[in-house]
Parts: sequence; structure tokens; C-alpha cells
Amino acid sequence: MSRILITSALPYINGIKHLGNLVGSMLPADVYARFQRQKGEEVLYICATDEHGTPAELAARAAGQDVADYCREQHEIQRDAGDRFGLSFDHFGRSSSPSNHRLTQHFAKVLEDNGLIEERTDRQVYSIDDERFLPDRYVEGICPHCDYDKARGDQCDNCGRLLDPIELKEPYSAISGSKNVEVRETRHLHLLQAQMQDKIAAWVTSNPDWPQLTKSIAQKWLKEGLRDRSITRDLKWGIPVAYEGKPRAGFENKVFYVWFDAPIEYIAATETWANDNDGDWESWWRTDKGADDVRYVQFMGKDNVAFHTVSFPATILGSEEPWKTVDALKSLNWLTWYGGKFSTSQNRGIFMDQALNLLPADYWRWHLMANAPESDDASFTLEHFASVVNKDLADVLGNFVNRITRFCSARFGEEVPSEGIYGDAENALIKELDERITAYTDCLEKMEFRKAFTELRAIWVAGNEYLQVAAPWTVIKEDREKAAASVRCALNLIVLFASLSRPVIPFTSDKMFAIFGLDPEKSSAWPKDAKTALSFLKGGETFAPTDVLFAKIEDDTVEEWRQKFGAE
Repeated sequence: MSRILITSALPYINGIKHLGNLVGSMLPADVYARFQRQKGEEVLYICATDEHGTPAELAARAAGQDVADYCREQHEIQRDAGDRFGLSFDHFGRSSSPSNHRLTQHFAKVLEDNGLIEERTDRQVYSIDDERFLPDRYVEGICPHCDYDKARGDQCDNCGRLLDPIELKEPYSAISGSKNVEVRETRHLHLLQAQMQDKIAAWVTSNPDWPQLTKSIAQKWLKEGLRDRSITRDLKWGIPVAYEGKPRAGFENKVFYVWFDAPIEYIAATETWANDNDGDWESWWRTDKGADDVRYVQFMGKDNVAFHTVSFPATILGSEEPWKTVDALKSLNWLTWYGGKFSTSQNRGIFMDQALNLLPADYWRWHLMANAPESDDASFTLEHFASVVNKDLADVLGNFVNRITRFCSARFGEEVPSEGIYGDAENALIKELDERITAYTDCLEKMEFRKAFTELRAIWVAGNEYLQVAAPWTVIKEDREKAAASVRCALNLIVLFASLSRPVIPFTSDKMFAIFGLDPEKSSAWPKDAKTALSFLKGGETFAPTDVLFAKIEDDTVEEWRQKFGAE
């Protein structure tokens, strides 16, 4: 048994996440975690809400709430949405947790002791009308690179460039809209990433098996040369700049920058999980405490890759303490909404709660993972979504399950037939399934999700094609035993499909197991070979035909949704 630590990028606290956020990190991480658990591996899947920084304060202000209350409420909303989408976190924590406060302050002190943190004077935008400094997203204006007129102080959503607020043209306060701003000096702590250039470059080079997208982003930043980065902000909400419980002199009214503390929450959330479950968090994170045998896998969208291949490693490696570093970093491109961006701030696209109000989670899970934005950005359209659901889930998988259970019930009763033996058709099916299951398993191991679910669909298709060849509804007229054997084989296929499909459509998988009264947790071990799998039901087991697994999405429904969500 292997130990596999899985983390997905922390969803930001400012509102429910959209489908692009979901498929960008949390959903593929869940699919991978479920797959590894079915194989019998010891898996720990960790995630949390990212609660600090200017967007949290702005969102709380817009909602008329205290920021702490706002974050507490939004955390529960996001937790509930994740549960309803079947995200199987072992722990879903909060970056505002006491553990993260302690660990963030610990890392800062150690880094400063190691000569990697330096106090510097920065020039920062100050709002005269608001009587405060305006870090990052508190400043908006025109991007100096592409002239986008709604660029934020930390990043331009149009061209993707990382920005310093003082670079913006015609800056204004995102709090009040006031243009009565000026640049003033303020003191901040900087992580001296430039000193870590060679060490980070060597570490990146030691991971040649990363996906091309991950490697290309990391190499781009290294080629441009690492820059020292401020790790504190003039904000009230966040982790205080303090060492061992004592505020750092001159920084009593400052907090750590969200991008410094957020990745540390992976470790902190594991500690919180351990405290709640009598576990040992250090054995997952400290190589001197047993983490040498852990395989650590991260999942994130491409916009987060630089921080996890440069900034967070600078923290971990710069501490010179025996922390576990990531082994595999699966990065994904963006899912777009009709070619444009999903946007939380502009409410563009379908969000997780809205999606679940339209259809059950597995409809969305299947479409998103079967069309995951791996090699390039992928465009989500309602028309394509409906087409994929209707063809793959309704016509192929759902039709197979409904067809064979109804036929068996009508001709053999609600019991798996025991008579008859497998023949040429079944042996040919077993040969094809063995090849496809091997390919499917290999793709999941490599986290090549689009390829994986092409194979899974082909496995479902193989079941339908087998039924066409075996044709028990015709054979039964002359050879009842042969028809019985093919029906038993097809019913076993339902159990096999349930096991193989469980990583991606877990709720439907449970329904398929329930047809035979099987406990999914006990019956879903990853199949080793098709011959054994197709002999799981020996005959005599009772079953109950299920309702239609997937309802088709009609054209008028698609049009109704287009109008509702402003699809263009």
C-alpha cells in the first residue's frame, strides 16, 4: 500500500465557485483520490478555503458583514457545495485556522533567521479619501501592458500579467472609487527569492515528469529570473506579522500576504485533520517523521502554477527544514464560457450551486472531466454539454443498464440467471475489456483525464456491442441456457461499470451497485482482470431494476438555460 497526499488549489472565499474553478483543481483531484482509494492506497485529500487578502475584505464590505463572519459563512457554503458535488475531501479546512497562523509565523521566522527575509521600504498607493494604503486589489485602473480598463492591482484579468499597483495607469480606490490617490512609502518584509534561484531551478529540474504546462510555466519564471517578493500587507484581516506570539516591531498593524500564507494551509489543514482524527500530520509532511514514503500530488489551474513551483517551494526549501515537497503537479488550462472567461466578480457562467439546481452532480462531473482543459483551454457551451450527456450517459451507459435489467426481469425474473456457460462472445469481450481496463488505469495513473474517460466510454460501448452480438432476446427462443449466460455476463458488466465509473460519477455508481444490494465501499475494489469481474455475480443473486439513470436534456431546455445564463 502506498501513501498518497493530494492537495487541490484552495478556492477563494469570495462566493460560490464556478464550473471553471471546479474542473481547474478540485474535481480532477477528487477523481484521482477516488481512483487511488479504490486501488487500496492510503489517500489523504486536503483542501481549504483561502480566506485572507483584499478580495475577502471587499466581498465582506459589499455584503455588509464583518469579514470574519463573512468568511465563516462562505466556508460553510463552499463546504456544502463540495459535498453535494461529491468532492471527497478528507479535510476541508480554512486558511484562517489557528494552525495556519502558527505555521505561517513559524516559516517567516525561520526564513528571516536564514537570511531570506529583508525589511524594505516600498512605494504603495495611498487613498487620501479612505485614509489608508491600498494594497493589491484595493487598487484598480488601466493595465500598462494591454490597456484593459478594469485591471486589478495584483493582476490583469485580460492579459494575465502580474502587476504592482503603482504600475496601473489612472489608478483609483476599489473601496470608494476615489481617484484622489498618491504613492507613499511603507515598510514591508520581502522574501529574497532571487537568492533561491539556483536551488529552485535544481528542484524543478529534478521533476522531469511534470506535465508540459507545469514545466513551461516554471521554466518561464526561472528564465526571467526570480524576483524578491513582498510577503506582508497593510491590512487588518489576515495572519499578524508576529514571531512566537510577539508582534514584529514596526509591523503591529500589518499581516502576511495571502500568497505567503495560503499554500502553508495545506500543511496546517493536515494538522487540523490529524487533531480531529487522532492522526499524525507530521508523517505526511516531515521527511524526518516518515514522509519519505509519501507521494505528494498537487492539482491546480495554470494561473496558480508559478506560485507552487517558485514561491511556495522558496518557503519550504528556504526553511532548510525537512518538509515534503511536491512529486507531481497536475496543472490544467482554463475552462471558458462560450469562449470568454467565467467570472465570479461579473457573475458570468454557471456556478456550482446553480449547476446542482439544474441537474445532479454526475451530469456535470462527467462532462467536465471527459472534456477537461488539459492540452489547451476548453470552451464550455450548453449545447455541447447536452450533446455529451445525451450520447454518453443516457444513450450508452444508462441505456445499457436499463435494457438488460428490464429484459432479465421480464424473462428470468429479478434474479441473476445461474444456468449456462460463457462462450466465444464472452471470451472476446473479456479480451477487449482487459486491454481497455489496462489503458484506462494507465491514463488515470498518469492523470491524463480526457484519454482516461475516452477509454471508459469505450468500455461502456463494448458492453452495448456485446449485447448486440449476444442478442439474448433472440437466442432465448432456441437456447435458454445460452441466453441466460449472456444475461448474467451483462449484469456483471453493470457491477464492473459501477467500479470503473466510480471515480468520475460516484452517485450513479452507487445506484448501479444498489441494483444488486451491494455495498459500494466493499464492492468497488479496482478490477484486476475482466474474467474475474464478469464472474462476480455467480447466479441466484436478487436485483431490483432501477429507474432511468440519466434523463436526456431537450433542446428547449438548453434554450431556456441559454436565456437564463446569458450564453452568447
